[in-house]
Amino acid sequence: MLQGVGHIGILVRDLDQSTRLYQELFGATLHEVKLVEEQGVRVGMLTFPQGPLIELLEPLPDSRMAAALEKRGEGVQHISFDVDDIEKHLAALKDKGVSLIDEKPRQGVEGRVAFLHPRSVNGVLVELCQKE
Repeated sequence: MLQGVGHIGILVRDLDQSTRLYQELFGATLHEVKLVEEQGVRVGMLTFPQGPLIELLEPLPDSRMAAALEKRGEGVQHISFDVDDIEKHLAALKDKGVSLIDEKPRQGVEGRVAFLHPRSVNGVLVELCQKE
């Protein structure tokens, strides 16, 4: 079952500076910082009193994410929906003709994740996340 929006991923040049900005402007709390080398990012998860998390993504040098930052600049990178059974959701979406970037889930910051191709979702990169 889809459980709602889990987080919004934002590509940033400087994680520390961006964290301070969100703290000062919006009262965000830094929940955790993780290095996710296989995805080429340093990630900061920001929490708020209500609503989804904000995931700040700072690319590691020479990564695919660094190339994306140079090409498109800072801004919203993806939206993540929490699900209870990621394999079930992937199969159902595939049956509906949705293009999947990830045919099988992989490890993400918060749990197992899989991405849907933006061409199937009105140009938006969508992540499904089954939290651990």
